Amino acid sequence: MKGKVGDRFSEFFEKWACQLDEYLQLLLRASKQRVVNTVCDQRELQTLVSKVTQHYKDYFTIKWSLAHEDVLAFFCPIWGSPLENAYSWFTGWKPSTIFKLIDSTRINRVPGSSLAELTQEQLRKIEELRVKIRLEEEKVEREMERQQVAMADRKMFELARLTGRVKDSETMDQFDGLVEVAMKGLMAGLEKVMKAADCVRLRTLKGVLDVLSPLQCVDFLAATTMLQIQLRQWGKRRDSISRKE
Repeated sequence: MKGKVGDRFSEFFEKWACQLDEYLQLLLRASKQRVVNTVCDQRELQTLVSKVTQHYKDYFTIKWSLAHEDVLAFFCPIWGSPLENAYSWFTGWKPSTIFKLIDSTRINRVPGSSLAELTQEQLRKIEELRVKIRLEEEKVEREMERQQVAMADRKMFELARLTGRVKDSETMDQFDGLVEVAMKGLMAGLEKVMKAADCVRLRTLKGVLDVLSPLQCVDFLAATTMLQIQLRQWGKRRDSISRKE
């Protein structure tokens, strides 16, 4: 993969999103069958769940690799619509939305969804996970706040103050070197925040899947992927309408 990070990830993301839509159709098909009576049935569902979760892991693997080259491309993504970007939490979906989605499916008793049949023990474990994940979200938010406040520390202030005052080329080269070092520090901080947020996302997925039965995992992944795909489609549709106006 060559070229700018934004362009390279856009190319990857389009293919990844198309594959996600294909997985969604498989999840919906498996969910409609509903009858899971044999060990073979269980294994088939578990295999599908594993494929979908691996698909998400592949996304983060490529993302982290390219973010090391240019993390800002992920804070200002060109592959996402303004609607998607508006609902982004540190370069991705907010983990807490997963629990809201489970609640909505269960409380509204969505027809055909096994998530409406969670046991009391499952609900207890999910609630414990919800509390844990919320604390982890707050930790990421505090780290981002620390990174933002660091923009105004003494070193950065001095560099900003000296900009434009440097005249001779030798001193300018030294000054540019200091700015480059400072910017690398800022980018490293943003990369740290992004990876921390992604880790919370992955732990949320794993934590929920560990609580659910194979069929419930299928319904859960179908609901989450459907929401992600629909948000993308709504965003594209809105952009198309805006361009015509």
